[in-house]
Amino acid sequence: MKPLQSAEIESRLEKMEGWSFNENAIHTTLEFENFKEAFAAMTRIAFEAEAQQHHPQWYNVYNTLEISLSTHDADGVTDKDFKLAEKIEEIIAA
Repeated sequence: MKPLQSAEIESRLEKMEGWSFNENAIHTTLEFENFKEAFAAMTRIAFEAEAQQHHPQWYNVYNTLEISLSTHDADGVTDKDFKLAEKIEEIIAA
């Protein structure tokens, strides 16, 4: 799998509110009502990530979750990252 070009990544991100591209990955920061809600979202995302066999790099403090997606095998952002990002958006919206 080849990494996507910067222009294509930026174009696709225009349709995804709250996501950005830098340091060879796509990123978002999510804020929840409290730690329990953040952890619940992380759990739902973890199950989806495992199903896709594509795992995020993330960082959680209290009600904030920072997520970075990159395909390490391809050394960049690929369709796999956008597929997981789209599922994360669906999970958060539910």
